[in-house]
Amino acid sequence: MNPANPAQASGRLPDAFLRPGSSSFVDFVAEHVPDLLPGRRLVAQGAGGAGAGGVAPHATTIVALTFGAPGAGPTGVVMAGDRRATMGNMIASREIEKVFPADEYSAVGIAGSAGIAVELVRLFQLELEHYEKIEGSLLSLDGKANRLSTMLRSNLPLALQGLAVVPLFAGYDLDRGTGRIFSYDVTGGRYEEHDHHSVGSGSVFARGSLKKLWRPGLDGDAAVRVAVEALYDAADDDSATGGPDAVRRIWPVVATVSAEGYRRVADARLEEIADAIVAERRAGGARA
Repeated sequence: MNPANPAQASGRLPDAFLRPGSSSFVDFVAEHVPDLLPGRRLVAQGAGGAGAGGVAPHATTIVALTFGAPGAGPTGVVMAGDRRATMGNMIASREIEKVFPADEYSAVGIAGSAGIAVELVRLFQLELEHYEKIEGSLLSLDGKANRLSTMLRSNLPLALQGLAVVPLFAGYDLDRGTGRIFSYDVTGGRYEEHDHHSVGSGSVFARGSLKKLWRPGLDGDAAVRVAVEALYDAADDDSATGGPDAVRRIWPVVATVSAEGYRRVADARLEEIADAIVAERRAGGARA
């Protein structure tokens, strides 16, 4: 406490906390305590660049796909992420979570530098909650996607040092009554994807799997199965992507977002799906 500051001496909040202003929490922090934002922090020389992969754990593969058709039953999106984080050629964690609720009607998955990514997700969650409290309404899905884009752009200095974050954002559009998917680049560029998409080190393999398995009008259960199978295929060819681990009972994080909101799929259901995939491939005599 600073006795010279009347607000602190009386126990009152500083005037900055009481003035009407922007509905953006990130803008408020940037104006008053910018050093708290992830993108404003300094990284020691040599911690980024080519060597960053050997120092900071990296999250890997995320997939998202739409399900249903407007006017023909429930519609929405499924997002899934494997549980492995790597540090160079080592496994840093087998149980990291990479898919999070952004708010009641949206989800965000992370790939890239895990620590920075998780911090950005928490800040994004707070940004959406702050907007809802100040404005008394939910931000539109396009508005949420744009806010995430702005936050990524502010992280560009760290990305240029090798600590990049590449999220995948998806949600249920209350105005259109359908699920939508957005991808990003490290500069904050925002791109709407159609039907399905994947990011991360195993994305090229997961995307190939999604192209074969996704079809218009999938119901929610079938879409969850497609997401798990896409991660299974990615893990088969990408060493940084972890497949379902029946021995340790570690399953992907899978969530659906629909008019009913964000729902995480139970591990028991994911175990059933993983067992069914393995049984089918064993019966088919598939070889690596």
